[in-house]
Amino acid sequence: MPRYQDLADHTARLIGEGVLRPGERLPSVRQTCLAQSLAPITVTRAYHLLEARGLIEARPKSGYFVRARLGAPLPEPAMSPPADRSTALEVSDFIFEILESVKDPGVFPLGSSFPSPHLFPLAPLGRHLASAARRLTPRATITDLPPGNEELRRQLSLRYLAQGAQVSPQEIVITSGAMEGLNLCLQTLTRPGDTIAVEAPAFYAGLQASERLGLRVVEIPTHPREGVSLEALAQALDKHPIQACLFMLNFSNPTGALVPDDHKRALLALLEKHQVPLIEDDVYGELHFAPQPPLASKSLDRSGRVLHVSSFSKCLAPGYRLGWVAAGAYAAQVRRQKLATSLATAIPIQIALADYLKQGGYDRHLRRLRQTLAAQEAALVRQVAEYFPPGTRLARPQGGYFLWLELPPEVDALALHKAALERGISLAPGPIFSAQRHFGHHIRLNFGHPLPESGPSPVATLADLIRAQL
Repeated sequence: MPRYQDLADHTARLIGEGVLRPGERLPSVRQTCLAQSLAPITVTRAYHLLEARGLIEARPKSGYFVRARLGAPLPEPAMSPPADRSTALEVSDFIFEILESVKDPGVFPLGSSFPSPHLFPLAPLGRHLASAARRLTPRATITDLPPGNEELRRQLSLRYLAQGAQVSPQEIVITSGAMEGLNLCLQTLTRPGDTIAVEAPAFYAGLQASERLGLRVVEIPTHPREGVSLEALAQALDKHPIQACLFMLNFSNPTGALVPDDHKRALLALLEKHQVPLIEDDVYGELHFAPQPPLASKSLDRSGRVLHVSSFSKCLAPGYRLGWVAAGAYAAQVRRQKLATSLATAIPIQIALADYLKQGGYDRHLRRLRQTLAAQEAALVRQVAEYFPPGTRLARPQGGYFLWLELPPEVDALALHKAALERGISLAPGPIFSAQRHFGHHIRLNFGHPLPESGPSPVATLADLIRAQL
């Protein structure tokens, strides 16, 4: 880790623990250099990073001070309600109607599912892609068919190894994005009419995939900070013939929940006891704000029942549509499903991303991206705390780029969505994240796009629309 980032993280911990209190002056750049044997540029970069995160502020001719907080932090949303039955899905028409309405480039994208494209190294990736196209050989059109490009799978295996997970390249199947990976896993593990367990709220694309395959779902209550309820999951496993679980354990969409390490261990032990496989949708795991990444579920997988799905779409190359499945004991079946459905993922893109990973640019990019997202999260939370009415609840995520808000119960999220669009602002209303269309007064906001530095604040406008319903 760069020394400036280490200093920033250490100072952030002191602020979080109350050692450094709001309004207190930080040691000067010169004092910190002498005390910790650091170069001035290192300390300055650390302070600039803390300033971007909203933790400190510079005062002319006075130095850096811990930023005063805006009152008490907002309370967290409650655990989602339990579901006592499985549900046949009818969500696609409803979801498509909502999503089509937020594609207008003139709308401020608080409801977007992607961060700003300006956060990604598109020009360097383009150069790698052009080079890959020039070097594409006739043999590669055969050898890079499923499971995929050998060097790319080797690079991914090395990344798993760095997280303490031993994942063979032979276990990895390259896919056309994470959505294809999820579909391949569901097709491998289920048949029409089967039942799977999902979180409540759950990512709507997982609900759509389950509906397309004719599956039923059991919605498991989920805490917006700690993730799926183990007690409720255990009861569901006893009551329903669950064939697989489809969960997000790291910075879930929409809640941003990060399942704690002990909770992850207990979850995997519970599924192992019932011999139920886990499909983990982990497209946000690289976007952690803490210095260390979350515990990798594959490092706990002893029987090969974890099918780990991820992609580069959310953290490196949106539009390239390249993902993968570390399919464990199901690798051969997933590979066959891939061959039977889309045959192969674009080969030049595989070669280009293998080169990019091999040259070491990915981790440098991720460090910058995490810092930017952490700063934008702090900015959005500050404005929500400042503008939104009493009764608003939110859980601050430790990564990803989504905020899950519970609004006062009088608020209709679908009506709010329509009113916001008329004012040029999108949001994601809570009912699209539930098979039973719960969460009628919840919304998901995206902090992957920077808030305007001038002009009317879209957050303030949204707050006015919420108050109009009260």
